[in-house]
Amino acid sequence: MDLLFVILVEVLYAIASLALVSAGLAVVFGMMKVINLAHGEFMMMGGYATIVSVNLGVNVFVAMLIIAPLVVGLIGLVVERLIIRHLYGRLVDTMLATWGLSLFFIGVATMIFGNTTTSITTPITGFAVGDYQINGYNFFIIFVSIILLIGMYALLKATRLGLIARGTMQQSDIAAALGYSPDRIYMATFFCGSALSGFAGAILAPLVGLVPTSGGAYIAKAFITVIAGGPSLIAGLISSSSLFGLVNQIFTFSISPVFGEVALLVAAVILLRLLPQGVTGKFFKGKM
Repeated sequence: MDLLFVILVEVLYAIASLALVSAGLAVVFGMMKVINLAHGEFMMMGGYATIVSVNLGVNVFVAMLIIAPLVVGLIGLVVERLIIRHLYGRLVDTMLATWGLSLFFIGVATMIFGNTTTSITTPITGFAVGDYQINGYNFFIIFVSIILLIGMYALLKATRLGLIARGTMQQSDIAAALGYSPDRIYMATFFCGSALSGFAGAILAPLVGLVPTSGGAYIAKAFITVIAGGPSLIAGLISSSSLFGLVNQIFTFSISPVFGEVALLVAAVILLRLLPQGVTGKFFKGKM
C-alpha cells in the first residue's frame, strides 16, 4: 500500500512537471505560433533569478513566485520588441532567431555564473511513508501546476482579456478593425509566455543543480508535450502531460529512469503517427 502511494505521487509529480515545463511554450508556440527554441534558456534564467534572489536574502517563495517570472517576463518583453515582432508569421525565421537567442543567453549566463553547478536548498522537507521516503517538494509542484492550469483556463476562458488575446491570435485584422491593437496584444502575450517559462524554471530550481546549459534538458519535452497536445491549449497540456507522465513513470519504476525517458519519446512518436493533429485535434474539439 505504501509503495502504491509512492508510485501515485511520483506519477502525479511527473505529470505536473511536464505541464509546468510546457505552459510557457504552449502560450508562445501554441497560441502565437512562434517556434521559441530559447524556451529552455528562459527557464534557466528563471532558475538563476531565483537563486540570486535567495542568495541576496529574499524569501525563496517570493523569489520563485514573483521575482523570477517578472524578471524573465521583462526579458521576454525586450526580446519581443527588438526581434520577435519583426518575424511574426515567419516560422523558419523565428526558429533561427530564437536558436541564436538561446546561444546568446547561454553565453551571457556562462560569463556571469561560470560553468559550475549552482543550487539552493529545497524549501520543503521530505517525509517517510512506511519504508519509503517522499520528497515533500513534489506536493508543492503538483499543487502549483494545478493552480497554474486553473488560472490559465480562467484567464483565457472567463475574462475579456483572454477573449481578446485568443481572438487576436486567430484573426488579428478583425481585432484591429474592432479597435484593439494586435501589436500590444502580441507583446503582452509574449510577456506572459516568457513569465510562465521563468516561473517553471524557478519552481524546478531547488530540485536541480543549475548550469547555463540546463535549458537544453527541457526544450524537447516541452515541444513534444505541446505538439502532442494539439490545438486546444489547456486540454492539450493536461492530456499530453498525463499520457507522457504516466508512460515515463511506469517504465521508470519497471526498468530505470533512462528507459522512462526513452519510453516517453517513443510514446510521443507513436501518438503523433496515429494522431498527427495531436490529442485535442482528434478529441476535445472546441475545448480550451
